[in-house]
Amino acid sequence: MSLSRRSLLAAGGALGAVTATAPAAAAAGEPHGHGHGRARTGFERLADDGYALLAGERVGVVTNPTGITRDARHLVDVMHADERVDLVAVFGPEHGFRGTAQAGGSEGRYDDPATGLPVYDTYLKSGQPLADVFAASGVDTVVFDIQDVGARFYTYIWTLYDCMVAAALAGKRFVVLDRPNPVTGRAALGPVLDRAFATFVGREPIAQAHGMTVAELARLFNGEFLTAPVSLETVRMTGWRRTDFFDSTGLPWVPPSPNMPTPETALVYSGTCLFEGTNLSEGRGTTRPFELLGAEGIDRRWAEAANALGLPGVRFREAYFAPTFSKFQGKTVGGVQVHVHDRESFDPVRAGIGLLVTARSTWSGFAWRADDWIDKLTGSTRVRTLIDAGAGVDETVGAWQADLAAFRAVRKEYLLYR
Repeated sequence: MSLSRRSLLAAGGALGAVTATAPAAAAAGEPHGHGHGRARTGFERLADDGYALLAGERVGVVTNPTGITRDARHLVDVMHADERVDLVAVFGPEHGFRGTAQAGGSEGRYDDPATGLPVYDTYLKSGQPLADVFAASGVDTVVFDIQDVGARFYTYIWTLYDCMVAAALAGKRFVVLDRPNPVTGRAALGPVLDRAFATFVGREPIAQAHGMTVAELARLFNGEFLTAPVSLETVRMTGWRRTDFFDSTGLPWVPPSPNMPTPETALVYSGTCLFEGTNLSEGRGTTRPFELLGAEGIDRRWAEAANALGLPGVRFREAYFAPTFSKFQGKTVGGVQVHVHDRESFDPVRAGIGLLVTARSTWSGFAWRADDWIDKLTGSTRVRTLIDAGAGVDETVGAWQADLAAFRAVRKEYLLYR
């Protein structure tokens, strides 16, 4: 009897799934699942159920390199090889399905060499143009599986939002396969977006560090923001608690984008990404993006001033580095390295504000980007105008607390995990 490559791959996929999930999986919120590497993603649960949720459907998947199994195979390769799934299309976000593009780029339309599947580009598409892509692909159900990092301005959650809107317009069913928030889901932090400042780094009024998983966000988007809700189903994880950091999940980490190399990057990102809105380097072009910050002319005074704030869980080291691309390419600059020593007490957004306040007070060359990108990142003019007026950390952070409390109350209704 001869076996096709597809049949062989399908057999391997089934064995891989059994091996990966052989230990009894902990239900969400059960103590024995906490901190023992027992988190099971939405995809694992979908596969273990024989893809019953997708039976009889022509399926398209919105994903990127993070859409992997526990044994580090890509779910598109696994599903394509499994005859129980009729996978007909892939949709790539920013950086692309296979992850070959840098920030602000995508891979375009092509046929995937590994599977032969058509890959459609979703980047910077929304509304009816994206709905037309879904219609042209011939899918019945759009599946979303991308690892998020927990920050409002990380574009994959707005790819999720745009795809939900487009799927509703195109009359497609939408399925979200959940993955952990790598920096926990303990709390929402930071300013809430004012819709007047909506862009692809923030479509709707959620907090800067939202403290939710992608499935929870999908439920929130559908319930609060979509004018015409999509036919939505979510496949939740098991074995993940809101207090879990990524290293307790037992899952492999794949950089969701080129400048998000580790879970430690994600830990600081919702605060230090604010430096994209300044003339300082946010560490792109170094091996520690968003942990190294600096500019020409900055010296030890910045680190001293930042440490003097006494921010919980973090210290700042005087640092010098030469970015290989982006701001200050090839030039040696001075600044700080962010060292989180107690991630339980660390507040990344407060730390980001503290660093902005002290950078402005200790370096005469400090400036916001001319396009006021900081307003898009923070969601209003409030942070910029307060810091320019000489406000300190407490006053700046205090200015958004009422909006944050209101968001937290809404968020609570859509949480899936304890």
